[in-house]
Amino acid sequence: MAQKPGKGDGKQVKPKMRSSKNKVEGGGGGGGDADDFDAWMRSRQLLKPEDQLDLTEAELGEEVTKVLTPTNTNVIRNLVVYSFKEGEFVPAPLPGNTVTLIAFTGNSLHVDSEEARRQIEESDEIGYPLPMPNYTVVEQREPEAGEGEEGEDEEDEDDRGAKDAPPEDEEVEEEDDEEGKGTEGDEGEGEGEGGETREEDAGGAQRAVAATSKKRKLINQFNYCERAALTYTNPKRSVDTQTIPPPRSQFGANVLQWVIYDSYLENFAESQKEGSKKEDPKRGRREKKFKDKSAIAEQLNKKYLKCWQILERMINQNIYDDIAHDYRYWEDPADEFREGEGNLLPLWKFQYDKTKKMNVTDILFNPSYYDLFAVCFGSHDFMKQTNEGYLCLFTVKNPSFPDYIIQTDSGVMCCDIHPDYPFLAVVGLYDGKVAVYNLREDCKEPLYMSKGVNCKHGECVWQIKWGKDMTDGEVNFFSVSSDGRVFNWILMQNKLWVTTIITLYRENGLVDGPDGTKVSLKSGGSCMVFHPIDNKIFLVGTECGYIYKCSTAFSSKYLMTYNAHNMSVYRIDFNRFNSNIFVSCGGDWRVKVWEDMRADPLFIFDLGSAVGDVKWAPYSSTVFAAVTTEGKVHVFDLNVNKYKAICIQAVVPKRKNKLTRLAFNEKLAFIVVGDEKGVTTSLKLSPNLRMMVKPPKKQLYLDQTTLQIGKLEKLLSLVRELPEGSVVPDAATTVRS
Repeated sequence: MAQKPGKGDGKQVKPKMRSSKNKVEGGGGGGGDADDFDAWMRSRQLLKPEDQLDLTEAELGEEVTKVLTPTNTNVIRNLVVYSFKEGEFVPAPLPGNTVTLIAFTGNSLHVDSEEARRQIEESDEIGYPLPMPNYTVVEQREPEAGEGEEGEDEEDEDDRGAKDAPPEDEEVEEEDDEEGKGTEGDEGEGEGEGGETREEDAGGAQRAVAATSKKRKLINQFNYCERAALTYTNPKRSVDTQTIPPPRSQFGANVLQWVIYDSYLENFAESQKEGSKKEDPKRGRREKKFKDKSAIAEQLNKKYLKCWQILERMINQNIYDDIAHDYRYWEDPADEFREGEGNLLPLWKFQYDKTKKMNVTDILFNPSYYDLFAVCFGSHDFMKQTNEGYLCLFTVKNPSFPDYIIQTDSGVMCCDIHPDYPFLAVVGLYDGKVAVYNLREDCKEPLYMSKGVNCKHGECVWQIKWGKDMTDGEVNFFSVSSDGRVFNWILMQNKLWVTTIITLYRENGLVDGPDGTKVSLKSGGSCMVFHPIDNKIFLVGTECGYIYKCSTAFSSKYLMTYNAHNMSVYRIDFNRFNSNIFVSCGGDWRVKVWEDMRADPLFIFDLGSAVGDVKWAPYSSTVFAAVTTEGKVHVFDLNVNKYKAICIQAVVPKRKNKLTRLAFNEKLAFIVVGDEKGVTTSLKLSPNLRMMVKPPKKQLYLDQTTLQIGKLEKLLSLVRELPEGSVVPDAATTVRS
């Protein structure tokens, strides 16, 4: 055996790989190396462009701060969206600066994480060996020695291993030898370390195999066990309440023979009724079946009626196709050559067979359906009153027959349709009664009807108007009659509640009665209209020719009295664009335009015959129309001509018929007029009668309402400014032709 060298032998291993360094230091053959170095240095030099700026040392040493912010410049920051909840545009919320390219959920955990360690400790088995912790060699051997005492066989093997193992002194000497070997040189040291490392790897592999040999089971996470908990029990408590004792009363009576006899008779009669019901159960079943069949037949009839109505409309639209086109698209080309004049084109005629001998007493368009209008039929001749009246609702889609028909026991003199509930219609009758109908249900019976002497007018009801709902939400309406009283009717749950708003007494109307007492004379009301802005203010026209301005807040006096006409006032109407301007007509042949709180009229027009109705146009502030008993329609435009009408057209024959009522359509440019023969005629206005105001070039943004108000104010300014000392004469301009 070769003897290993000890520590004190003095032999050293010479270092190798020093020849290259000696060659470089000696400088032998260095020419080629210097050339390579110069070429390398030239390649490292920076190329300076010709247009580069020359900066000083101070400029080069200046620090330029650049701030990086997470703000995304591509995000739109002034984006708005429309909010239907708030009814306006609101700014949209800004998106975040994080842009997610891909995102998906997983169920994997890192093996070194705390959650993974906790799951491994709870489970009994894993599918792969865990990496061993980095313990030292001595720490690894100690648990092995502790784990070795499992049985007698293992103890014997440990004893044999202890006998075969060398003593501790020999192990120390071997370690010293290994250290000595390490001082001999790099080669010996490398060999010693390699051998020791291989031994440790072999031992670690054996321990890993031993660790993986015993596999642990994973716990089933869905294997739950029942658990019980004790909840808190509320303590019992007794609650006592003391109520008011019921009222007591003493009763005493004498029981006589005839009282007993009467009670027996009543009991016998009740038993006979019950027996008769039990004897004939089949009869009750037959009656029930008959009622069911009649109800089903009524429903089928309603469905059939609706289908026939649609079919009838289709047939009428095919028959009157030319009139339907004129109703929508007619434009008179001759108006271009007639300045300040226009004409009317007749369209359909609406009539009902049972109302041919009746007068059209009122016409009103439905506020929600522009092609549906109501026509009242009665009689203005008090000596020839009929025993029935009608309220018919026509539509331009079916001019041959009314859509709704309401029959009354007396002539219908006026009507009104609720602006918020278009299915509620109220009518005023000739006998002083009022009735409310629901058009959605059966029109044969009224929803409300005034009954009794104290719950009706004493004379004919001339006009009726829906009022604004009360604070409690109760629906109400107002009526005026020839008896000189204005009533307010409130729709209660089961009846109509009536209140007198004002009694129309004449001013300076005190006269001596038969017994010498003073008696106040009443003035019969003929028409009324509410202020379009202030719902408490209304105007009442009387049969004496006066117009009273009244308020629903108090009934002691009038706010204003207008000496309007020499005969009865037939109609009053407020301007749509200026609530201080209104127009009136009467039986004295005149139409007058008034301004609120001004005693004298602004305009006076004499039409040559009694004027039955007058209305302002809804599309223009200076256009109004009137109908006369001569059968003519007069259309005025104060902006074009302040002295006479720009259109006078006869609709019915002068000697045989008279026009009574007029109504403007709220959406389209046509009017509806009624006559004494029960016929309602629709007329289309030519372009000159419905001219709109053109905005100036510098104010193109103005809407039509503002322009109409300005046009009327300009016209009124010319009328209001009168010369000093001048008096407005009550002279009218006659336009009879």
